[in-house]
Amino acid sequence: MSAAAIVSRNPADPGDELIAVTAASVADVDRALAHAAAAQRGWERGGAAVRAAALDRLAAAIDGRAAELTGLIVREVGKPVAEARGEVARAAAIVRYHAQSALDAEGELLPPAPGTWLLAERRSPRGVCALITPWNFPLAIPLWKAAPALAAGNAVAIKVAEEASACGAALAELFAAALPDGVAQILFGGAETGTALLEHPATACLSFTGSTAVGRKLIAAGGERALPVQAEMGGQNPSIVLADADLDAAAATIAHAAMGYAGQKCTATSRVIVAEPVLDAFAERLVAAIGRLPVGDPAAEATVVGPLIDDAARERAVAAVEVAVARGAALLCGGERVGPGSALTPALLRLGDPADPFAQDEVFAPVACVLGADGLDAAVEIANGVRHGLAAAVFTQSLAAAARAVDALDAGMVRVNQSTAGVDLHAPFGGVKASSFGTREQGRAARDFFTVRRTVSIAL
Repeated sequence: MSAAAIVSRNPADPGDELIAVTAASVADVDRALAHAAAAQRGWERGGAAVRAAALDRLAAAIDGRAAELTGLIVREVGKPVAEARGEVARAAAIVRYHAQSALDAEGELLPPAPGTWLLAERRSPRGVCALITPWNFPLAIPLWKAAPALAAGNAVAIKVAEEASACGAALAELFAAALPDGVAQILFGGAETGTALLEHPATACLSFTGSTAVGRKLIAAGGERALPVQAEMGGQNPSIVLADADLDAAAATIAHAAMGYAGQKCTATSRVIVAEPVLDAFAERLVAAIGRLPVGDPAAEATVVGPLIDDAARERAVAAVEVAVARGAALLCGGERVGPGSALTPALLRLGDPADPFAQDEVFAPVACVLGADGLDAAVEIANGVRHGLAAAVFTQSLAAAARAVDALDAGMVRVNQSTAGVDLHAPFGGVKASSFGTREQGRAARDFFTVRRTVSIAL
C-alpha cells in the first residue's frame, strides 16, 4: 500500500477496516477545484429556485439512506447509535433549512441620495469554498458548512477527516445523486491536502473546524493572501451550578454533557464549577449520574459512552488524568481502559486550583473536573479564566442570577439549565477568544461568510 493511502478503522473493533482511499495530491486538488469552478458558474446562474430544489433532493437522499448512514457513523467514528441517528436527522434538517434559505432576500434597499433612484446592498457568492471538516460529526458538520455555501450559489470542495473517510465517500454519493456534477467535491487526505486547498488560487474562502493549533496556522496562512478564513476550534466549556439549582437534574444533564460520545465534542462540559455550600453534595450526585451512563458497544441502543476515536486519543486522556492526580487532584471516578476498542470509563477529577493544566487545556475525551467557587461572581471568574470561550451553562432557579451569568460569561453560546453540548440548527454557532475566528456558522448567520456584499447605486 502506498504512503499516501488512508485506511479508516472501526474504533470499537480496530480489526474492522471500513475503507482504504488515496490522499488527494496537489494535482488532484487542482483538478477538483477546476471542475468546481466551472460548475459554480452554471449553479449560480441557474437561480435560487433551482438550488433550493436540488438541496431538497439532497435532504430526501439523506432521509432515504438514514439507517445505512447511522450504521456507518457508528462503525467509523464510534458514535453511540442513538446520537448517530440524531446526527443523520439533523443533517437532513440542516439541508432542508438551507434549501429554503436559498430563497431568502439577498440584500436590502437603502435610502438613496438626491439624484439616485436606487441604493441597495446585494449578496453574491464567493465562488469555490474550501471546507475542512472533522471526524466527530462526519455528516452534520460538512453539511452545515456546505448547505449554506451551496444555497448562496457557491461550489464547495470538502476535505473530510482521514478518520471519517467512509462517511466522506457516502457524502460524495449523496451529492452525486442530488446536485449537478462538480458543484460539490469530496477530497480525502491530511495536512498536505488541506494546505493545497488553502493555497489554491481558485479557493475563494476557507471554513475549518478542528483543533486550535491547526486553526491558528490556517488563519495566519489565509491572512498572508487575504483569504477569508472561518475557524471553529477548541472549547474548555464550564457548567456553573449555583446553590439554588435542582442538583439532581443538573447532575444528570452535566453527566451527559461531559461524557456523552466519550466527550468528543467541542461543546462538551470540561469544567463543573459548583457553589461551595453544595460542592460535596453535588459532586456525589455527579459521580452517581456518571456511573449510570452505559459504557461500551456504540451499536447498542443503551450506550452513551462509546470508544475514543483511537488508542492514541485514549492514551492522551489517560496520561492527562494520571498527571493531574500526581499534581494532587482527587480522582472521583473512572479513568480505566476498557475494551474491545479504545474505550475509557468516564473520569471525574476534583481540583483545588482552576489554573491547573487539566482545567485549562482541552483533552477531548470523557474526562472533566469539579471546582468550587464562592458564589456566582467567583464562578464566572473561574469560567472565564481559560483561553477558550465556546459554550457555557449555568444551573440556577434564580432569573436574576441567570441574567447576570448570561451577561458576564465569555462564551459565544450561553445556556441556562441546559447542556453545553448542543445548539439549535437555526441559531448562530460559534465562540469567542481562541475558540472561533470569523463569522458565525449555522442559521441565517451562515451566509455572512459565504457571500460578498456589494453596494449598488442607480441614477435615472
